[in-house]
Amino acid sequence: MALLKLCSLSFLLSSAVFAADYAPVSSSCPSSSTTLVREASSGLSTEESTWAEARKAIADEALATWLAKQNSAWAEATTLPKLALSSSGGGYRAMLGGAGVIKGFDSRDSNVSTSGLWQALTYHAGLSGGAWLVASVAGNNWPTVSSLVTGLWNDTLDETLLLAEGLDGAIDIVANLKAKEKAGFDTTLTDSWGRLLSYQILYGDDGGVNKTLSGIAEFTEYTSHNAPFPIMTSTGVEVWDGQCSPDALGTQYEFSPLEFGSWDSGVAAFVPTEYLGSSLSNGAPSGSDCVTGYDQLGYMFGTSSSLFNLACIPADVNATEIGTLLYEILIKVHEAATKDLFGVFPNPFYEYTTSSDVSAQDTLYLVDGAESGQNIPLWPLIQPARGIDVIFANDLSADTDYNWPNGTEILQTYTTATAEGLTTMPQIPSVDTFLSEGLNTRPVFFGCNDADVITIIYLPNYNYSYASNVSTLQLEYEATETAALVANGVEIASYGGKADFGPCLACGIMQKSGATLPSECTDCLASYCYN
Repeated sequence: MALLKLCSLSFLLSSAVFAADYAPVSSSCPSSSTTLVREASSGLSTEESTWAEARKAIADEALATWLAKQNSAWAEATTLPKLALSSSGGGYRAMLGGAGVIKGFDSRDSNVSTSGLWQALTYHAGLSGGAWLVASVAGNNWPTVSSLVTGLWNDTLDETLLLAEGLDGAIDIVANLKAKEKAGFDTTLTDSWGRLLSYQILYGDDGGVNKTLSGIAEFTEYTSHNAPFPIMTSTGVEVWDGQCSPDALGTQYEFSPLEFGSWDSGVAAFVPTEYLGSSLSNGAPSGSDCVTGYDQLGYMFGTSSSLFNLACIPADVNATEIGTLLYEILIKVHEAATKDLFGVFPNPFYEYTTSSDVSAQDTLYLVDGAESGQNIPLWPLIQPARGIDVIFANDLSADTDYNWPNGTEILQTYTTATAEGLTTMPQIPSVDTFLSEGLNTRPVFFGCNDADVITIIYLPNYNYSYASNVSTLQLEYEATETAALVANGVEIASYGGKADFGPCLACGIMQKSGATLPSECTDCLASYCYN
């Protein structure tokens, strides 16, 4: 069926007409400031700092309630750690398994030992498949995972991306790309990729075409501080120096409803997400008009999962069915070129003095957030400015030949953090140690006994109730498979229902508060803490 539709696609796509909803538009620049860019050295933006403070107050109430359920000794706890969740990449395996972890944390949606921790999170970061999860949750105003499964995913994941919304959907996507080109902006394979994904991930007309990342800040759950702050990550590639892929120290960029930018030296700056696509020089608008709408949500999570640069030759992109479809869509807009293998962004840090690595470039080229080897998006969460104490690191990577994690990704973040002098990251053992001690098959607490580092609660993929090591390349899921992966994710969150996990997890969390721990914590920390 897919091949039959592809045979008809080239002819039918030529009928696409402009659909302006996807195109960025000109708008007035904010009048309150002469610059839109701020230096990372200033810490968090005022907007994020204010929002996170309000969110932390609500999260603390939820954490206090959860702690009291684990051990009555915590009933009077007052100083509570700041919590975050990091959802790894790994295609739909990561999205669905990670969704199960959220369900296992969400007191609205489950009744296991970890239920209630979702309400206690201040931040949630994702990349690639994890970014799809962040976008599907935050981009739909934070519904329960169960409602996403029955109301959206069961229908949309049952058809491969090749058939998303049928040929009419593909024609709409061509029209979207034509409108963006007509507005004066380059389109690439990442545009068509993000648009296809959106039909499966977002509610709304034309696959949520009107949704922007900055628009999430207007959602009711966001404005009432009832959900964690969403972040997606991507990696920069120095195409101007002949690179096709980033190295291990490639610049880590982050997208949030408030800002886009990087903490890394060489960029070390942020711009309001709402004004991505604007022409800036040394942080200031080049004219009286700015651009809005470039942060279309599908383009954001499409960029976080863009792997087309691995081909590095445009003609090689169509070696697979999905590549063929994307290529057929793109060539109806323009002839393919090397730049089409990346997510492209007009550089907001052009001629900005602190962004020495990119200040001479008018365009940023971004790819999958995992291409630097950090498939768990810990980087934005270990920045000292955010003051996070405990991170749940959900690892659904396919490091082994059998699609299981083996510690490679979290180790790479530790190695990179060490090289960059970022001391908040706890020590992580070698892959050999992960395998020999089975650290990749059970929850592990890293950083327990060092007050100067963040505690990372490592939650790796494991087949508690289902063979959850499905291929990253699997693009089609029957409802039974979706349900099974989500259910196994609940088991990942709660350590398969192990009786002592909730109380011991409370010990691991509260050790970072500096509070006196109950005597029961001694055995717990001996069992779950690595160092």
